[in-house]
Amino acid sequence: MTTVLDVQRFKDEGRHFAMLTAYDFLSARILDEAGIPILLVGDSLGMVMLGHPTTLPVTMDDMMVHAKAVSRGARQALLVGDMPFMSYQVSTEQAVANAGRLIQEAGMHAVKLEGGGGVVEVTRKLTEVGIPVMGHLGLTPQFVHQMGGFKVQGKTDAQAAKILADARALEQAGAFSLVLEGVPSKLAAEITQALRIPTIGIGAGPATDGQVLVFHDMLGLTTGKAPKFVKRYANLAEEIARAATAYAEDVRTGKFPGPEHEYSTNGSTPAKDREEARYGG
Repeated sequence: MTTVLDVQRFKDEGRHFAMLTAYDFLSARILDEAGIPILLVGDSLGMVMLGHPTTLPVTMDDMMVHAKAVSRGARQALLVGDMPFMSYQVSTEQAVANAGRLIQEAGMHAVKLEGGGGVVEVTRKLTEVGIPVMGHLGLTPQFVHQMGGFKVQGKTDAQAAKILADARALEQAGAFSLVLEGVPSKLAAEITQALRIPTIGIGAGPATDGQVLVFHDMLGLTTGKAPKFVKRYANLAEEIARAATAYAEDVRTGKFPGPEHEYSTNGSTPAKDREEARYGG
């Protein structure tokens, strides 16, 4: 099983590594069996699973449902649960309690927090009580209104200096890794070289130690124009639509179900029927 120490070793050995989001049992099992070392139960589920325009409406209850499902599906990957908006900003005590739920009840191995500043002290406290923390700087979706939208961060010297300073502070506070989202490649490379802990990029260029994509983006389940940083490794939205259309046509014309899909009284046993029908409606 991948641990936070393994992730550090990846950087120490110069090994680039992948992280993907997962939100349910089946996708977690598939990605785990594919050997993806880190699965992130991201609050991005608010957009790709629940249909919200931002991650802000996601609650701890939402995160708990999806995190529990993922932990039931994965056996080898390091599981990281996002701390949703307002689950760690009110007080350190609140942050510890909510992070503790993701670890104790939902089966996560670590949590991810967005931002620097006051998040640094929260990170320090969480690591003190034994909860590993992944930081997240740059384009931080929970700050979307403050940033005026989903915009690349760190383009000015002042922005870049602040992101670098926050990165160093998070490392000093005990964060075991750091997501860099939506920042210029040059800045991501500088931060990656400056830190002992590994960096994980999304829209941050090739110089980070690891890369992360949203599961639905990577598989082409999201439609429309993809963000510049996304590479679609499949086009499952079209394939699913094709399969659904073919199924509906087979039902309309009577091609499905065929004889091979029927149960028979000849040679059948109750136990066999129960096994074959386990996914029935």
